[in-house]
Amino acid sequence: MDLTPARPLPSDAALKVAVILGSNREGRFGPVVAEWFLSRTAGHPDIETDLIDTADSEPPSVPRPVGIEARLDRADAFVVLTPEYNHSYPAPLKHLIDRHRTEWQAKPVAFVSYGGISGGLRAVEHLRQVFAELHVVSVRDTVSFHQAGTLFDDRGALKDPAPAEAAATRLLDQLLWWGLALREARARRPYGG
Repeated sequence: MDLTPARPLPSDAALKVAVILGSNREGRFGPVVAEWFLSRTAGHPDIETDLIDTADSEPPSVPRPVGIEARLDRADAFVVLTPEYNHSYPAPLKHLIDRHRTEWQAKPVAFVSYGGISGGLRAVEHLRQVFAELHVVSVRDTVSFHQAGTLFDDRGALKDPAPAEAAATRLLDQLLWWGLALREARARRPYGG
């Protein structure tokens, strides 16, 4: 089922998607996944992305990083790129989520996960619960890279791109539908959750 608009949106109406890179570990694989995902959205006429990297966030003992709150608030939708650490998601991602509240509300979130045998899906299941508490709608379909390090070549390109590209298309179609529907709903009636 194709959920994209029948005609492209006016350029000023593009869905603003904050893509959140959830890991800040040294030697992390996340930038490879982020580059791949952003290359999928780069040519999409109805989506405008903003990469928010948790590695750029400040530790909990200092004030909120300047600009992050406004960037989250400006977003119509979110895509969280997360690895799986110990059957869950990284602490810097939890810290970013918990430092904000209204910026997330009544917006959709989609997930791109990566890791070992589970491909980060256990992290995604935990994140769905957290975002539900914040009144965020999670889209059903995900992109998941099982044994992620073996799927990409040394230049960061997928060795077999077809399955991931098909999954990304489904994810973006759903995110676009929910993002536009919820943006319109928030414009008509502010969310009071």
